[in-house]
Amino acid sequence: MDFHKKVLIAGAGKSGVCSARLLQKKGAGIVFYDGKKDIDTDNLLGQLESTDNVSVVLGETDATLFEDVDLMILSPGISIESEIVEKCRERNIPVWGEIELAYRCGAGNLAAITGTNGKTTTTSLVGEIFRNYTSDSFTVGNIGIPYTDVALELDDNSYTALEVSSFQLESTDEFHPHVSAVLNVTPDHLDRHHTMENYASVKLDICRNQTEDDYLVLNYDDTITKAMAEDSRVKAKVIYFSRTEKLEEGVYQKGNSIYIKNDGEEKKVIDIDELILLGGHNIENYMAGIAISYYMGIPIENIVSVLKTFKGVAHRIEFVDEIGGVAYYNDSKGTNPDAAIKGIQAMNRRTVLIGGGYDKGVPFDDWINAFDGKVKKLVLLGQTAEKIADTAKNCGFNDIIFVESLSEAVDTCAEEAEPGDAVLLSPACASWGMFDNYEQRGDMFKDYVKKIRENFVAN
Repeated sequence: MDFHKKVLIAGAGKSGVCSARLLQKKGAGIVFYDGKKDIDTDNLLGQLESTDNVSVVLGETDATLFEDVDLMILSPGISIESEIVEKCRERNIPVWGEIELAYRCGAGNLAAITGTNGKTTTTSLVGEIFRNYTSDSFTVGNIGIPYTDVALELDDNSYTALEVSSFQLESTDEFHPHVSAVLNVTPDHLDRHHTMENYASVKLDICRNQTEDDYLVLNYDDTITKAMAEDSRVKAKVIYFSRTEKLEEGVYQKGNSIYIKNDGEEKKVIDIDELILLGGHNIENYMAGIAISYYMGIPIENIVSVLKTFKGVAHRIEFVDEIGGVAYYNDSKGTNPDAAIKGIQAMNRRTVLIGGGYDKGVPFDDWINAFDGKVKKLVLLGQTAEKIADTAKNCGFNDIIFVESLSEAVDTCAEEAEPGDAVLLSPACASWGMFDNYEQRGDMFKDYVKKIRENFVAN
C-alpha cells in the first residue's frame, strides 16, 4: 500500500515513532500529536530518518490539527473513546492502530495471539518455533518489537508471531491473521473497557476478519474463551486446547503427556517431564503454542525440538538469585491478579511478596485468597497499596508492610526473609505511574537484588 498523504500520529511513544518511519518510507507527511506538553521534540525527531514534511503538536488540540489529514494512527495507550478519536470520526478521518498499519503494509504468514495472561510466553514460544523452521521469521507486537518496525521486511514466505493486546485490537479494521488465539480472559483493564463483556468482546475481535480457511485457537478450560466459539464473528475453524479434557480435535494433556488430535488421528507430541517450564499455566502456554504452530503448517519435529529447549521469557517468574538461602524471583509481568496468582502457585517456599502499582479497577480478593498459607509478609507500594491492604484484611491476612519505593521494598524483603524463604515481585498491578513499563520495574528489581548480593558478599 502506498501513502501519499498527510497522516496524524497520536502518541509520541515507540509505536508512534515506528509507524512514522514506515509511513515516511511510503511517502507520507507526518504530524505527531501528544497531549503531554513536555515531550522532548528534538529527541522525538531525532529518531526519524528525516524531518522533512514532519511537524509536532503538543498539548491541546484545535481544528487546525486535522487540516488535510487523511488518516490517523492511534497509539495503544490512547483509548478509542478519547476526544481526538471522536474529532477524527466527525471529520470522516479513518483511525487505525499501529497493528492495522503494519498489517496493511506487510505480507506472509501471520499468527496473532492475545489473552489476559500467557500471551508473551506463548508468542515467544511460537516465534522460536518459527525461527527453527525458517530464518524468514519475526516475533513482534506487544512483546516489545513494534509490528511496523518489520512490516516492510516481510514477504510471502515470512512467518510472523504477533502478540496483540486488547488496546491494540480496539483500532483494527482489516487485520486478518491465518491463525489467531485467545488464551484466556480474566479481569483486567476494566478502567479502559468498563465491563468484562466489553473486554472479552475486544479480545475476540482478533478473529473478526478470519474465514473458514483460517483457525481460531481457544482455551477449552476457560469458560469465557470456550464460549467464544459460538459468537457470530467466528468464521474460522475452532481448535481447542485443554489440560482437563481429551478432545475430539485439538491439543490436550493425557496423563503425563501432551497430544494433538487432527482428522481423527491422535499423535503424542511430548512428555511433560521433557519441558523446562513447569506449572499448570505453562502447560497451557505450551499447548497453545503447539496448536498455533501446527495449524500454521509447522512440522511436529520442528515444534518438539523447540519445546525441549524453551526457557520462557524475562520478568515471568524469573529466578534472579539465591542469597543467604533466600531465593529472589522477578514476576514483574504479573500485572493483574490472575497472573500474580500463577506466580504464587509457582512458589514452593514461604514467600515474602511485593505487590501494588497502578489501579486498573480490578478486585484483589482472589489473589489474596490464593496465598494459601505461602505468603509470610505482603510488602505494598504504589497507588493500590491501601486498596490491596483493605482487601487482605477483609480476607483475614494482616502481615502487611507499606513502603514508598521498590528499592525500599527489596531491602524490607531482605530483612524479613529467612533462609529457605523466597522473595517474589509479583505486583498484581500495572507499572504505570512509578515505572515506564513492567520491564523497567523488573530490571530495577534485579538491580536492587544485585545490591543485596554485593552487600552480602562484602559482609
